[in-house]
Amino acid sequence: MSNSKTALGIDENIEGLLCYVLGFITGILFLVLEKDNKFVRFHAMQSIATFLIIFVISMVIGFIPVIGWLLSPLIGLVALILWLLLMFKAYKGEKYKLPIAGDFAEQQVSK
Repeated sequence: MSNSKTALGIDENIEGLLCYVLGFITGILFLVLEKDNKFVRFHAMQSIATFLIIFVISMVIGFIPVIGWLLSPLIGLVALILWLLLMFKAYKGEKYKLPIAGDFAEQQVSK
């Protein structure tokens, strides 16, 4: 586990975890605040990409009668599992990359 400091003076693994706490909101916050640490910026961008898409999908599906109402709890469960997994992995200092959102995040951070 890495204990590198960040622009905010917090260990990078703690900042990485915090990127996920409020979903894409904390992702945006840490993306703006953390200018140099690529580990934190990756987790911030992955949080934005993952949870903003889940939020939009949940909103759209919620308006579909019956099928949407049945799928919404399933989407919520998947989001909860991802949220816990991503916070745990970031806290352990791992750059855990989701298939699509992780690739997107990595591309954005490496620019």
